[in-house]
Amino acid sequence: MKEIKQNDNTKFKYIQITAGRGPVECARVVTLVARELIKAAPTLSIADSEPHNQHDDCYMSLTLVSDSPLSPAFVAEWEGTMQWTATRNSYRPGHKRVNWFVGISFFDEVELPTISDGDIVYESCRSGGKGGQNVNKVETAVRAVHLPTGLSVKCSDQRSQHQNKVIARQRLMLKLHARQTACKNESRAERWTCHDSLERGNPVKKFRGPL
Repeated sequence: MKEIKQNDNTKFKYIQITAGRGPVECARVVTLVARELIKAAPTLSIADSEPHNQHDDCYMSLTLVSDSPLSPAFVAEWEGTMQWTATRNSYRPGHKRVNWFVGISFFDEVELPTISDGDIVYESCRSGGKGGQNVNKVETAVRAVHLPTGLSVKCSDQRSQHQNKVIARQRLMLKLHARQTACKNESRAERWTCHDSLERGNPVKKFRGPL
């Protein structure tokens, strides 16, 4: 399957196909089911993958992305456990087991704040605290506020308002970056929960063919 680059300006719908902690046959079925999904929805392309550690044509998980909305009927049809009945097993010939299962789950793109200077408002304020009359009376401190998220920081380290503005921006960027990282980690944890909770049996779709 050819990986297609995404358009960053498009809102996507994501589909994850996972072998759970299954053997190589399940990893192969991830690839085969991905092909079936792309046949059913040609707008899908590969966004992310976790290859099998021994076989290039097998994946422990694949994440597909659509550049157009997926209908509720499509989600209902495909979400859940997929069963693949192997008519030939080229990975372990003679293996008695013929039914292999993978899971499909749908999720939306995690929306992260865009860090743009246009979204930051700077406010001057008095430093307060120790530092003499000049610090208390002159508004040299700067508060930087990121409007989309409401996050803010205050800097009064320097006597110069300009220097405090530069430092405030740096601290706000670090704070926003930490928030973005936390969101990404949370999203990743949720996806791995799906990855580990693959329910075998009671498939919503069944396929048949060689592995």
